[in-house]
Amino acid sequence: MEELGLDELTDKQIEELCLSAEEAARKHILQKIPPKKIETLNISAEAEGTKPVALKVEVEIELTPSTKNIKVKELTDGAVKAAFASAKQYLKGLTCHTKK
Repeated sequence: MEELGLDELTDKQIEELCLSAEEAARKHILQKIPPKKIETLNISAEAEGTKPVALKVEVEIELTPSTKNIKVKELTDGAVKAAFASAKQYLKGLTCHTKK
């Protein structure tokens, strides 16, 4: 991620950052596949450090055996991209609030 000129993040901000990333990844997947076609969906976002913050996002999905023609790798990659985009947007929002 690019440098956004933020002070160190608080524990609450780090938690909100991770939740934002997880929600974005989940939303991406559920827009592509109905929940009844998903057997397992595990999404985790973990932030390390405070300045800079390193964000790690993992998406694990297992579809029902009847689900065909779904490229799981593309689906998970898209979910991770959505998570990072959401995290970046969250951090930009913090930048706007700190400059006021």
